[in-house]
Amino acid sequence: MEIDKKQQPIIIGSDHAAFQLKEKIRIFIESLGIKVDDVGAFSELSANYVDYAKKVAGAVSRGEFSRGILLCGTGLGMSISANRFANVRAALCSDILSAKMSRMHNDSNILVLGGRLIGDVLAFELIKTWIDTPFEGGRHLERIKSIETILKS
Repeated sequence: MEIDKKQQPIIIGSDHAAFQLKEKIRIFIESLGIKVDDVGAFSELSANYVDYAKKVAGAVSRGEFSRGILLCGTGLGMSISANRFANVRAALCSDILSAKMSRMHNDSNILVLGGRLIGDVLAFELIKTWIDTPFEGGRHLERIKSIETILKS
C-alpha cells in the first residue's frame, strides 16, 4: 500500500530574503496536519541560499523526504541549485497552474517560491495546490525517467 504523500513530512529551507515568508508557510503547513522539518535560515541575517538548497535538495535526493519547499528572494538561485541533485525536480512556481502542472506532469518534489515576489496568501494557495495535486504517471513517467539519464551522460 502506497503511503499518502500528502501527509508525509515536508522539509523546508530559505535564505534571509524569504525568512519571514518561510515562517508563515511553516505554520500554514503544520495547520494542515503535516509535519515540517525546518532547516533554516532562522533569522534575517545574511545567509547563502546554496547552503539551504543543499540541505533540502540533498535530503530529497537521498530519499529522506519525499517533498521539500525552498525559498529565496526570487526563487531562481534555489531552483538552479536544487536541480543539480539527482532525483530532484524543483519547480519555481508563482501561479496556481504552474504549481498544479509541476505535480501532474513533472512529479515535482521540491516547490520553489520567491519570497520577494509573492505574498503569503498566494504562497498558501500554491502550496495547497502542490500538496493536493497527484502525479498523473503514464507517458509523463517515461519523460521523468529520461531526465535522470541526463545526469549519467
